[in-house]
Amino acid sequence: MTDQTAANQGHDQRQVRVEKLHALERMGINPYPAHYKPDSLAAGLQEKYKDLPSESLTGDTVTVAGRIRALRNSGMFIDLHDETGKIQVYSHGDHGLEDDSAKLLEYVDIGDIIGVRGTVRRTKRGELTVDSKQITMLCKSLLPLPEKHHGLTDVEKRYRQRYLDLIVNEQSKAVLLKRTRMVAKIRRFMEDRGFVEFETPILHTVVGGATAKPFFTHHNALGMDMSLRIATELHLKRLVVGGFPRVYEMGRIFRNEGVSIKHNPEFTSIEFYQAYADYEDMMKLCEDLMEAVAIELNGTTKVTYGGKSIDFKGPFKRAKMTDLVKQATGVDFMTLDLDGAKAAVKKLGIAMTGKENWGQLIALVFDEKCEHKLVQPTHVTHYPTDISPLAKKCPEEPRLTQRFEIFANGWEIGNAFSELTNPLDQRERFEEQVRMKAAGDEEANDMDEDFLTALEYGMPPTGGMGIGIERLAMLMTDSASIRDILPFPTMRKE
Repeated sequence: MTDQTAANQGHDQRQVRVEKLHALERMGINPYPAHYKPDSLAAGLQEKYKDLPSESLTGDTVTVAGRIRALRNSGMFIDLHDETGKIQVYSHGDHGLEDDSAKLLEYVDIGDIIGVRGTVRRTKRGELTVDSKQITMLCKSLLPLPEKHHGLTDVEKRYRQRYLDLIVNEQSKAVLLKRTRMVAKIRRFMEDRGFVEFETPILHTVVGGATAKPFFTHHNALGMDMSLRIATELHLKRLVVGGFPRVYEMGRIFRNEGVSIKHNPEFTSIEFYQAYADYEDMMKLCEDLMEAVAIELNGTTKVTYGGKSIDFKGPFKRAKMTDLVKQATGVDFMTLDLDGAKAAVKKLGIAMTGKENWGQLIALVFDEKCEHKLVQPTHVTHYPTDISPLAKKCPEEPRLTQRFEIFANGWEIGNAFSELTNPLDQRERFEEQVRMKAAGDEEANDMDEDFLTALEYGMPPTGGMGIGIERLAMLMTDSASIRDILPFPTMRKE
C-alpha cells in the first residue's frame, strides 16, 4: 500500500466517523461528555477474580472505562484497554442493555473511549468479562488506529506521534513508566542520604559548568542575551557556599549539539554535591545509586543491554585515563610534552585540528581507542587538568585532576570530581577557558565573576557528580535509542 493510498483510506474512514459523530448528536448523545467515574481498573479486576472458574457468574456490578482496541462479532465482544491492561466487554442489544446503549453500539469504532457498567463473569473460554448493562460514549475517535497485526511500524511516526505509539505499543509505555520509576527511586535515594533538592535557573547570563555549546535567547525587557543552561553545577555549588552541605537537582539541560542514538539537545541530568567529601566518596555514592536503581527496576544488579550482561554491583573497576590509553596504544602521554603528544596522535592516525592542548589530545585518543571497550561499569580517573576546569589538581601530578567519569556499555554516563575550591586557581582556569573561546572553541566556558566571588567567601572541601538520566535509563530498559526513553524527543521538521 502506497502512502497516498493509506492517506486516502484514512481520510475516507475519518469521514465515516464524523458522520457517526453527527448521528450520535442527532440522537441526543454527547460524544464528548465532561466526566465519568469508573470504579475499577482492568488489572484490579483480573487480580480480584483470578480464581473465578470458567462459566461462572458473580453478580458483582463494576464500572470500567478505556479505549476500544478490538471489536468482534459486530461489536458483541469488545477489548477495552485502560492504563493497567485489558478487560473484555460483552454487549448485545438483546442482553438487557439500558437506555440508548443498544443504539450506541451501531456507532462505536476501534479507538473510541467508552465507559461500561455491568456484571462480572468468566466465559467458557476462560476470559474475564464484563456483561454490559450500560455503555457511555466518552470520546468519539475520528482517526483510525494502525492495524492491529501490523502496528505502528514507521519509526519516525512513532516518535513524532508519541501518543499514537503509546496507544498501540505496550512496550513503549512500559519503557516510559520504568524511566519514571527510576527518577522516583533516585530522588528517594538522595533524600534518604540527607540531600536537599533545589531548583536553579535555566536562563543564564554566563555559560559554565560543562564543556558544551549552548543555546542562546534574548530577554526583551532586560535587553540582554542569555543562554539556556548547559549544567546546574555553578549554582548548586553556590548553595554549598551558602551553608547547604548536601544539595542536588534533577532537571532539564540544553546543549546545542547533534542528535544521535545517545544525544538529544534537551535531556535530564542529576547533579549532586556533598561537602567534606571528595571524588572517591562520589565513586562510592555513584556505585550505590546505580546498584539501587538496577535492583528497583529489574530485581537484580545485572541488566541485559543488546544481548550483553552488565553488572552494576559495586565496587566498579577503576583505571586512570592515561593508563588505559597506554594499554590500548603503547603510548605513555605522561612522558610527552605538547609537541610529542601531537606527534604521537598523528602517528596513531587520529584526526586533529592542530589547536588541541595536551589534555585534549589525550581525550581524542581515549575516545577513539578506549571508550568503546568499557562495557562493564568502570570509573575512568585522573582526567587532564586541561579539560577539567572545575576539578582539583592531583597534588602529585598537577597536569591531572581528581576527576572520574563512569562508563558502561562504552558510554560515558556520569562525570565527577573533587571540586576546585581555591578561587585563585579557579580564576586561572576560567582565564584559560576565555582564551580558548577567543581562539574559536565554542564549548569553552565564560568568566563567571559572581561564582569566583562566592568561592572567595569560602567553600568547604566538596565532591560533586552529574549523571545523565536518559543514558542510564537506556541501559536499565535495554533501549536502543535515547528517543525510546524520551516521551517527546527532538525531531527535524517534516
